[in-house]
Order: sequence, then structure tokens, then C-alpha cells
Amino acid sequence: MNDFINKMGEYWSQLSFDKLGDILTYHHNAPILFSSGLFFFLFIGFLIIYMSLRKHLLTRIIYVTLFSIYFYYKSSGLFFFLLLFVATSDFCIAQCMAKTASRWKRKAWVVLSLCIDLGLLGYFKYFNFLREIMAAVAHELGYQLGNTSLQNITYQPLDIFLPVGISFFTFQTISYVIDVYRGRIGPLRRWIDYVFYVSFFPQLVAGPIVRARDFIPQIYKTPVVTRAEFGEGLFLVLCGLFKKTVISDYISLNFVDRIFDAPLLYTGVENLLGVYGYALQIYCDFSGYSDMAIGIALLLGFRFNVNFALPIGDHYGILATLAYLALFLVERLFVYFTRRQSERENTDIYQLADNDVAGWFMARGFREFYPLGCPAWGCTGCP
Repeated sequence: MNDFINKMGEYWSQLSFDKLGDILTYHHNAPILFSSGLFFFLFIGFLIIYMSLRKHLLTRIIYVTLFSIYFYYKSSGLFFFLLLFVATSDFCIAQCMAKTASRWKRKAWVVLSLCIDLGLLGYFKYFNFLREIMAAVAHELGYQLGNTSLQNITYQPLDIFLPVGISFFTFQTISYVIDVYRGRIGPLRRWIDYVFYVSFFPQLVAGPIVRARDFIPQIYKTPVVTRAEFGEGLFLVLCGLFKKTVISDYISLNFVDRIFDAPLLYTGVENLLGVYGYALQIYCDFSGYSDMAIGIALLLGFRFNVNFALPIGDHYGILATLAYLALFLVERLFVYFTRRQSERENTDIYQLADNDVAGWFMARGFREFYPLGCPAWGCTGCP
């Protein structure tokens, strides 16, 4: 015990401000994670100050927002400015929409929001994907037409950094704008309140997606965590850590990666088990992070909707194993909901669009899009 205390004393004596600054700055090869020791110590310090600000609404909102922005900086560096830009643009669009009575003008504001949000998402996440498609089409046309210049076109991906969680906060801001458009909620009056909603760190980088009308009223309540809620939150955090670090990481390093790196060295049964192991790895990775997010939010006095209650559903099959219940909720509200408003239309089109949203949300290329979006067509009766 004395040796341990002496070693800790030597460690703290050697910890200079330069080393501390290096720890607290962003490193692209070591983004902050809920399962990291750095986040544990940061969260303990954050929680102490947070509890002292329970009854100071504006100060608490500013404090949590600043910590959330710093958390995103530790995840994606200076791309936290992108998060602030998206939040600011949709906040202003919702304000302008609320002051407009004309229906077509309100729709125009929604279209502008979609162009900004999905345009940024498309560039950072799908630009190389689309370039790959265009190169493949041009290459095939070159063979069909005998054009050597088209045949010589090669695909070289651009070095585009993918900001962490861009899909989540993009869909979240879109859900806010559409809820304001439909009159389900009123626009927030303060910019800082909306940035709080978009950047709330427990669900910022890996979900779950939180609807504005479910989350925003909780911002203005004095956070009260009962003994039962504290136990529930702590239990979810520990379960999430177990899923992420014990099951998912272990399966990935010791089973799935080995099979996928050299599949010809293994039998057909082992390759099949590798596929099922990969599904389990993905589920435990996403479910574990989601459990930790819900648990951490509960410790702060915020309750999210249940996520991953049914990992393998009857309706979505493989897609339900890999995607999120929160994503399904967004799809139903803002994509598939249209079929109920227009029964004269072909409902298969909306189901197809619903599945495409999931595929595009989760994937970055052909290898990811097909298993994440396309298999759901067969499970739902679509062509």
C-alpha cells in the first residue's frame, strides 16, 4: 500500500502543466471515449460543479454546453465549429419559420434546413462514396462504348475527415426543424438553449437520437436524481462498459478480425460464425455506448427513451440488429409517416425510402450500404 502511495506521489510530482495540456488537447489518433479513464476523471470533476449549479438555470445551461463542446473538441478537434454552425443555422431557420404564416414559405425554410444539414452530411460522409459510384459507372460505360478515356478513369478517395457523430446531430437538428414546422413545439427563444439540446454530450457522438419535444422540457427542470435513478444510471453505465470493452472489443480482436483478415484459412462454418460474431460485435458496441449514454444522462437528471429494447425485430430483421430504435423513430416520424397522410400513393415507395434512410445513415460505401439498408427490403415486402 505504501509503495502504491509513493508511486502515485511520484506520478503527480512529475505531472507538469505541459503534460496536462497535452492530455487535455485533441489528438486525432486518441479521441475521447466514455470507456476511457480520461473521461471518468473529467466527468467526476464536471459532476461536482454540475450538482452545485442545480438551481441556477442559465449558469447550468452554459456550463453543460461548454463542457459538451469541449467533449466534442476532444472527439473531433476543431470540427466543433461545424456543430455550432449547424446548430446556429437551424436555430435561425426555426425562428424565421415561426414568424412566417405562409405555408409555402415555411416549406421553403424546411428545404433550406435540409439542404444545409444533408449537404454537409453528404460531403463529409458520402462524397467519396458518390465519387466511387460515378467512377464505376464511367468505367463500365467506357467498356460498353469502347471509350478508352472512360476506361482509364480510376477512383482515388479524397482525404476527408469524418466528424464524430455528424449523422446523429444532423438528424437531431432536422427533427427539431420539422417539429417546429408541424407546430408540435415552439421555437426556442435562446440560442444557448438550442446548442445545449444539440450538443448534450451523453448522446452527442453515438446517440441515441433524442426528439426535441421529449428532451427540451427537461432542460428547464431542476435536476433531481433519486436513489433509484442513481442506481439505474450506474447500472446502465456498467452494463454498457461490459458490452463495449469486454464483449465487443474481445470478439473483435480475438475472433472477428482474424477471420475477416484471412477468411480462406478458416472453414465455412467458422466464416459463418465470424459473420454472426460481427453482428454481435456491432450490436454490443452500439448498444453498450447507448447504455452508457442513457445512464450518464440519468445521473444528470435527464431521461432518454429506451434504446435497443428489441435487437432482432420481426419487421426489420437484419436491419433491426444493426440500427437504432431512435433512428427508427425518426424514420417513422419524418419519412414513413407520409404514407399515412397520402393513402393514394404507393406505400412501398415510402417503405423503400425508409430503408434507404437507414442504409445511408449507417453506411459510408457499398460494402456497408447493402447489408445495412438493402436486406430490409426483403424483410418488409418491398421489391
